[in-house]
Amino acid sequence: MEATEEEQLVEDGDQVVAPPNGGVNELLDVGQEGDMEEFLGPQAQYNEEEEERKYYRRKRLGVIKNVVASSFGAMIVYSVYMGLLQMQLTLHYDMTYREVKYSNLGLVDIDRKMLMGINVTPIIGLLYTPVLIRFLGTKWMMFLASGIYALFVSTNYWERYYTLVPSAVVIGVAIVPFWASLGSYITRMAQQYYEYANYKEEHVQEQRKLPKGACYSYIITFQSIFYVIFNLSFVFAEFPMRIVLHDHLHENYHVLCNVKTCGAAIKGIIPGFNSTVLKNLPRSMLLIEVESILMGFAFLAMITFLLLCGPAYRPTEEIDLRSIGWGNIFQLPFKHLRDYRLRLLCPFFIYSGLEMLFIISGFSLSYGVCILGIKTLWLLILVYGLSCSVFSLLSLSLLRLPRWVCLMGGAAVHGVLLVVLLALTVKPNSPEYLGPLLVIMVLWGLGSALNKTGVSTVVGLLYAEEKERLDFVYTIYHWWQAIAIFVVYLWSQMPMRAKLSILLATLLLACYCYWVMERRVAQKVKPRMPRIPRPRHKVKGYRYLEEDNSDESDSEGSEEDDDEDEEERTEEDERVVEEMVAGDREEEGRDARAEGADSPRAWRRGAEGQGAHVEDDGREI
Repeated sequence: MEATEEEQLVEDGDQVVAPPNGGVNELLDVGQEGDMEEFLGPQAQYNEEEEERKYYRRKRLGVIKNVVASSFGAMIVYSVYMGLLQMQLTLHYDMTYREVKYSNLGLVDIDRKMLMGINVTPIIGLLYTPVLIRFLGTKWMMFLASGIYALFVSTNYWERYYTLVPSAVVIGVAIVPFWASLGSYITRMAQQYYEYANYKEEHVQEQRKLPKGACYSYIITFQSIFYVIFNLSFVFAEFPMRIVLHDHLHENYHVLCNVKTCGAAIKGIIPGFNSTVLKNLPRSMLLIEVESILMGFAFLAMITFLLLCGPAYRPTEEIDLRSIGWGNIFQLPFKHLRDYRLRLLCPFFIYSGLEMLFIISGFSLSYGVCILGIKTLWLLILVYGLSCSVFSLLSLSLLRLPRWVCLMGGAAVHGVLLVVLLALTVKPNSPEYLGPLLVIMVLWGLGSALNKTGVSTVVGLLYAEEKERLDFVYTIYHWWQAIAIFVVYLWSQMPMRAKLSILLATLLLACYCYWVMERRVAQKVKPRMPRIPRPRHKVKGYRYLEEDNSDESDSEGSEEDDDEDEEERTEEDERVVEEMVAGDREEEGRDARAEGADSPRAWRRGAEGQGAHVEDDGREI
């Protein structure tokens, strides 16, 4: 009986007694589980595919916003810069203004050194531009350059040698990085638009290199949009000249009284042009108000780049671009000149810089002002800007036509005009030539539009799939343009026929080299492009333990190269893993010997680690 009672006590001890409100808790659990299932379960009104489609549509609209914002930002920057520079040089040229306002300050010498700083400094742009772009990023490089242009505007409040000349030198430093960033940014936006439009593709989801020709249409469209908007800067740059200075300028009979001939027969800019072009001086407060307005627009351009332009690369891509080593970044622009495509495009790069500066500073003065007077200068430049802007839309024809049509069409127009200008010699103060000169301006704008959009588009198309090379190739493009700027600065006192002959010879050479390039590309001659080093990341850390996080591409545009690169990367990854394992084994063997372990397994493991280390050291890398 006692045993039976003890067994009963044990059985009672094993049973779990329910809490007093157990029934209530069970009801509460049932209600909570039902609510959680309803909350976490699939929603009848939620369509994942539709939400994903809306998300990428917003992304595509954001890319279009970036293109338009960067175009307007560049247009505002150069409207302010060219408008202020034209007004400043006109005022400083007038002898009365110099004597009354600044006495013996030497404005002519200051202007000469200021132009030297703007035109000569960009020659060294190839040395630092890629490093600046990789260090700051494409967007921040555009923002910084626009701030430098705003600095130049601010120095005109106090016109002295120590304000104007240093700011001009800084602008010369910023020209090549600014334009290389713009070209790279517009092309990168085309690549992003393709990725957002084809987000379901496997190569987009895995962030692999884009297929050849995939984003050509977007590059053509975005480059066209950029130049349509940017070329309006020539129009808005004439507003200060037309609104502020136009009523203060002398008539033609005064400014052209000592000029004997105009056009192709002259030497220099306008020999005999009167040193007084202002009949009365503008008020100082009026000039300050104009400079304040221009300063406001310069800040507007900075804000546009800062707030409206999105990043060109993902944060991880920015890290990869910087992590190849600053020495490699410095060398790669020079190594890219091995590519025969870039070498053969260099004459067109130079010509695109020569022709734009010639029409602004050569034709508009030696033909336009000399024949029609200084009061019509604004009209000539305005017509040129409108022509460039409108005819930039013609580059959209590349969506249906071969890419050589744009460049060859612009070259044909300019070739005919250069021959006409070589034979055009006119007497000064001949208003009946207003119509023909405006026609020449319109046609030259047509050629310039086809040339500018054509060159930028061709560069973008050739490197459409190489997003890690864009800043290098656009740096080379705009560096050669900077060389052309320097040439125009040097030839200012040469005879006009010599200038026109140089232009014509450069154009013919550019056309021949481009034909050779297209012929080699058609024959599928493989370009010699430098290999982009893999990013140098630490092995530790969650970000770089993935299979392949680098967006670098070492291929040269063929599927066979892609396969070879994948094999090389796989072999390199396996080699790194083997080195890590061998190192771990060596450390384990060293620890086993240090502890004096008697275990044969420990000694064997240490011996294997040493053997693996010896084999690895003997391998060729």
